[in-house]
Amino acid sequence: MNATENLDQKDLKEIQVKQNIYDENDRQAKQTADQLHHRNIYAFNVMGAPGAGKTSSLIQIIQRWPDRAIYVIEGDIESDIDTRTLQSLKIPTYQINTNGACHLDAPTISASLVKMIIPDGSLLFIENIGNLVCPAEFNIGEHQKMLVCSVSEGSDKPYKYPLIFERADCILLNKWDLRPYVDFDYNFFTKGIRALNPKSPIFPVSSKTGEGFDAVVQWLSQRIQK
Repeated sequence: MNATENLDQKDLKEIQVKQNIYDENDRQAKQTADQLHHRNIYAFNVMGAPGAGKTSSLIQIIQRWPDRAIYVIEGDIESDIDTRTLQSLKIPTYQINTNGACHLDAPTISASLVKMIIPDGSLLFIENIGNLVCPAEFNIGEHQKMLVCSVSEGSDKPYKYPLIFERADCILLNKWDLRPYVDFDYNFFTKGIRALNPKSPIFPVSSKTGEGFDAVVQWLSQRIQK
């Protein structure tokens, strides 16, 4: 007979412990956001599915912003292929490999910033893991969430993955040059977004041709100045 069996039923009490699993992440995210704000560093959380064109879109944006110091944190489950591509273009880039985790979180970003030398007044793009689910759930200390999707993914994505579209501050619809060759319903796509997110702009762009990125940079510049 064990000790529990010796206890009278009236001596047993049920204790409920409730804690938001995001509490520690959100605390660290706020601390990071405060530090970046104090140093006038503006951070973008770049999200999107694998193959949507997050890295190629970043290249188009950065090449149109020659007067700003821009740094990138590149998140991948494995490999540093995108980091080497960015570094070959003289873009300062820091690699994070999650080794299986499907998203970046605030503690990981905070630890990475300690290792980076980013001058005050810079821009910071954080390319999240290619995933339309988990990255939307975690704040990482960013000022803006940028979602990159593509016509080749199909027009149903806002209906299947609503949270990431709901939380996006701007949406880049990449591979716009492919729309004559794929089955993509732009009206259906935008209708799904507007049901979730009435205000965030949608930019049709092509990271291959550069189409549409001037408007993206103009909008981002206006957001930074506010």
